Amino acid sequence: MQLDKEKEYIKPLEQVKDLDPLLEKIGDSKYVLLGEASHGTHEYYTWRAEISKRLIKEKGFSFVAVEGDWPDCFEINRWVKDLPGTPANIADVLKNFKRWPTWMWANWEVAAFAEWMKGYNKHLNTKNKIGFYGLDVYSLWESMEIIVNYLEKEDPEVAALAKRTADCFEPYRQNDSYVTAYRGLKQKCRNEVVQLLKEVRQKTSQYENEPEAGLNAELNSLVLKNAEKYYEAMAQFDHSSWNVRDSHMVETLNTLTDYHGEDTKVIVWEHNTHIGDARATDMAAQGLHNVGQLVRQQHSDDGVYLVGFGSYEGSVIAGDFWGAPMKKMDLPKGIDGSIERKLHTVGAENKLLLFEEGTDLYKKLQDRIGHRAVGVVYDPHRERGNYVSSKISKRYDAFLYIDKTKGLHPLHLQPDGSKTPETYPFGI
Repeated sequence: MQLDKEKEYIKPLEQVKDLDPLLEKIGDSKYVLLGEASHGTHEYYTWRAEISKRLIKEKGFSFVAVEGDWPDCFEINRWVKDLPGTPANIADVLKNFKRWPTWMWANWEVAAFAEWMKGYNKHLNTKNKIGFYGLDVYSLWESMEIIVNYLEKEDPEVAALAKRTADCFEPYRQNDSYVTAYRGLKQKCRNEVVQLLKEVRQKTSQYENEPEAGLNAELNSLVLKNAEKYYEAMAQFDHSSWNVRDSHMVETLNTLTDYHGEDTKVIVWEHNTHIGDARATDMAAQGLHNVGQLVRQQHSDDGVYLVGFGSYEGSVIAGDFWGAPMKKMDLPKGIDGSIERKLHTVGAENKLLLFEEGTDLYKKLQDRIGHRAVGVVYDPHRERGNYVSSKISKRYDAFLYIDKTKGLHPLHLQPDGSKTPETYPFGI
């Protein structure tokens, strides 16, 4: 497969204005999912931020939903909307991200985008302020504590149910392994979680003593319900936990869009493995689905646009094993036969690829090819195992290729002394 003859279908990607063809192709789509090939790359965060800014300013998008925990991201949401009781500085909000890997959201790149969002929101009324929410399922204990504390003040009757639910889970709290905990979980706990969600959902409209308080209660309850399913699936030692997690993220996304109304337009930030359609990868053969596939299946009539990211070489922030100290690692050159190597061979510059069915580029990239996926745990010495067999033009609607990338900037580090690092990849 030679791509050198397809340059007319491959656009330059250096300045913000180079996103014009992408914005044109997105058109009136209500769902735009923006990926990343790693959780620790500066350029993925900054380009996603620039795309998101333009979608918000030019196309009226309503919120950004990310692969992060609901409670922590809801504090970012409160901060960008300048709600009462929020800290003066975004760094004070992001430092509360305690669950490993903290660098995914507690970084200078996210801080810069959050500051932009807050500035943009200053000119909007409360109802129309742009939100920032977490979609993930991991915050079991945090969500439970938030619900109990909130309901004690707002709804003592439902608070009693929340306390019983918390007490049911308490014996497992000190266990280091969620998997082990859920092997012993009693059916009683599961039933009470479902009942709690039902009660909260019925009363959310009564909980709006401050903006989105009811939404916060409902989504924390949803985390409890699906976290129970997730860790039960983890205990089975099969792939079903992946499906539970991605289904939860889509259920959360749907709850958010319902809350914001029928004219809502949403932006999602997640890893390529979540937002790229699983049916165009070898995930499908394992019985796995993901966010991109589910959103396409459920909302195609409203317009769904999936954007993947990748790079040829550089550096990345990751850990040697789960829970390990994060560090800056070399990102090796893309291997032979990969989409990264083929795009580098065309020319060592950044590129925007737009896939439109019937074009030569679409046809050439509908066959399987290796596509790098770097997780929060990464071993660059076992590089071939990091590639996912993908039909690129079916997995995504567009692809942003960055020839050389660098690791992002975790918030607790102060590069160049006390200066905030440059968080934009272009001269703006």
